[in-house]
Amino acid sequence: MLGSRIRDMRRRLGLSQAELAGDELSPSYISLLEAGKRTPSEEVLRGIAKRLNCDPDFLLECLTEDPGASLDLDLKFAELALASGQPQAALEAFRTAAQKAQDASLPGHHARAEWGTGRALESLGQLESAGQKFEALLRLRPAERGKVSSYALVVALCRCLRELGDLDRGIEAAEHALAEMKELKINPTVESVELVSTLVGLYAERGDLHTAEYLAQEAITHAGSLNDRRAVGAAYWNAGLVAHRNGHHEEAAVLVERALAMYAEGDNERAVARLQTAYAAVLLNTLPPRPEAARDLLVQARDSLQEVGGTVDLVYVLTNLARADLQLGEFDAALTHAGSGLEKLGAGHRLQTARTLLVLASAHLGRGDVDEARRIQETAALHLEASGASRQSAFAWAELAESLEATGDTARALWAYRQSLTQLGHRVTVGADTVEQQIKG
Repeated sequence: MLGSRIRDMRRRLGLSQAELAGDELSPSYISLLEAGKRTPSEEVLRGIAKRLNCDPDFLLECLTEDPGASLDLDLKFAELALASGQPQAALEAFRTAAQKAQDASLPGHHARAEWGTGRALESLGQLESAGQKFEALLRLRPAERGKVSSYALVVALCRCLRELGDLDRGIEAAEHALAEMKELKINPTVESVELVSTLVGLYAERGDLHTAEYLAQEAITHAGSLNDRRAVGAAYWNAGLVAHRNGHHEEAAVLVERALAMYAEGDNERAVARLQTAYAAVLLNTLPPRPEAARDLLVQARDSLQEVGGTVDLVYVLTNLARADLQLGEFDAALTHAGSGLEKLGAGHRLQTARTLLVLASAHLGRGDVDEARRIQETAALHLEASGASRQSAFAWAELAESLEATGDTARALWAYRQSLTQLGHRVTVGADTVEQQIKG
């Protein structure tokens, strides 16, 4: 703005850059100043104003920059970096903006920068740090949060807790937010539908499919009253997840296809790729399975997510690619895909680590590496048990039991079956001491 004012006034007076520079400045300095690449001191600006025959305040006011407007631009740049699949660049930009906002005492801008920082950390797979950001923002007063929605924060926090395997805490956070909405008598909104859909996913992971199914239908009903395709798509997406977990794979395919159609009309490339991954998972469980079609979808999703996705998104794809490999009898490829997924996850992602470990174990079984497969199966079951995903943990222990029984290891098979029944809520005591002694012996 300052540069354009100086240039316009110089041209109106018919002065060259050298004439405006005079003896005190250089023509190149004036050129850089007009291009906005130099910020002059007040003394220099008063000298330029004198040569332009204008009131110095007309130029000096340009030096008083609005920090809020500047931060708005910084935040827009950071959001663009995050949306275009550059989470590391976005993280650095958001952190810089957060420091500027703090220095300028602009709490609303600081909250927006911290919100962006949390999402960038989530995209990079740093879920513990991301969750801490979201929780810190939720503790702020509404005036301090500014434009950052508390419900959007809860949804983001629940996503992190779900991946970290802290399902109970995620359910508690989502239910508290929904209770608050009902108490305030807030009509269904896009955010409320997304919150219910998030809760559906948490209950489905924990194994409470009855509650998940009820909430999924509630989300679809609420979404139908809104003129928003994203909300409807989210509702169908999670309803498809529940149907898939209930073993209703044909119904799940229909629901996920509807969600995919909703999102395909928008510009959310990441959501489309994640839905392609979900659809591929359904295809791998239909009767008969369709691994070739699933792999085609997964390759498309992988190519997209390498540009715009996060770490966990890519691991979903790699794990399902390994499942497709298993169905096609390509065990070495399954080992490669599952192993690559585990490397990307790192520590802390209990649920997805467990899922990927189970696929890796199946690949080892396919290659005849029975002992390694059993070790991995047991590790996966323990991850699921620690996360509170009791139903999934029960299936993992049962899978291990079947593997042990098939090779004649009866004592450990009984122990694994007992673990499975315990996860389903059954108290098993008969023969427990004997089984434990046999295993230790």
